[in-house]
Amino acid sequence: MSHIVLFGTRFCPFCVAARRLLSAKGIDYQDIELDKDPELKGRVMAKSGRNTVPQIWFGTDHIGGFNELRDLEAQGSLEAAVKAGLELGETVSI
Repeated sequence: MSHIVLFGTRFCPFCVAARRLLSAKGIDYQDIELDKDPELKGRVMAKSGRNTVPQIWFGTDHIGGFNELRDLEAQGSLEAAVKAGLELGETVSI
């Protein structure tokens, strides 16, 4: 199981863009769709404090959504953030 977790929906354009960016960078991630699981969606929103998708975690570090992911890439710090989030070898538990 990957320690990068993206919670999103199938047709959200920001979720699609986040998946494309992670894949383009060769970053392995777990993609958890919230479309058919309102209870899980509620738990994800409560844990992140946000009511939008995608919600992305690197290990136990909540990155945010697509805008934050894109900002990390634009700043040239995406790979470092991935590494830092994974150093403990833990994954987010929702």
